[in-house]
Amino acid sequence: MARKATSKPALPQTEEILRSEAINRLRSELGKFTDIENSICKVAGERGIFCNGFKRYTDDELRNRYSWIVAKRPDMTREELEEVANSWQLAQQDVYDMPVACDVQQRVHDTCRGWNDFTNEQIGRFYFQITGNEIRIV
Repeated sequence: MARKATSKPALPQTEEILRSEAINRLRSELGKFTDIENSICKVAGERGIFCNGFKRYTDDELRNRYSWIVAKRPDMTREELEEVANSWQLAQQDVYDMPVACDVQQRVHDTCRGWNDFTNEQIGRFYFQITGNEIRIV
């Protein structure tokens, strides 16, 4: 009896794309998590995805990044600050007509540097985390 040749399933190829395309795709995926009441900064922190949003900062770091808000209400809790910061991020998206806070912050750099905070490798990992698809940025 002849043996059937078995072939191994082909491993999925890692797609190679430009950084701008990777950001466009990630922006689109992240937009699925946000709405008119929830910025990606809030959602990322709550879900432990992407950059971890507001949660990536210690209390002191968050208060420093939003110092103009804290200056008006120095006794506010972290939760209160996150809510105001979330509203501020959403308002900035409206003002600049941009889909996610990362786009705004890449332009204004007042709380972070937006997409510029991340290496190509990080963008690729974030994309895999969200979609399960591997990309390599060239």
